[in-house]
Amino acid sequence: MVTVEVLFFEGCPGYEPTLRLVREVAADAGVAVQIREVEIKSPEEAESLRFLGSPSVRINGRDIEPGADERSDFAYGCRVYGTGCMPPRAWLVAALEDAS
Repeated sequence: MVTVEVLFFEGCPGYEPTLRLVREVAADAGVAVQIREVEIKSPEEAESLRFLGSPSVRINGRDIEPGADERSDFAYGCRVYGTGCMPPRAWLVAALEDAS
């Protein structure tokens, strides 16, 4: 089973749509996932968890954004993707394929 973490802060407008996207992509791919919703509550927690902003998706502990492991701009704030406030579907599909 693949572990998917959706990291967010309260009030994030991209959190619920991202959670729906994760469920949809996993179902479409036929991948069994365990989804953990991780609420980040402070800048200190953001730093300690290497949080790149809300929402973030990690599969088996790795952020789905290519190259995210190299980033150090941890933030207790919104995460903006090129597609808006949700990660691109293609990143999620690729990360699930790699994990399964």
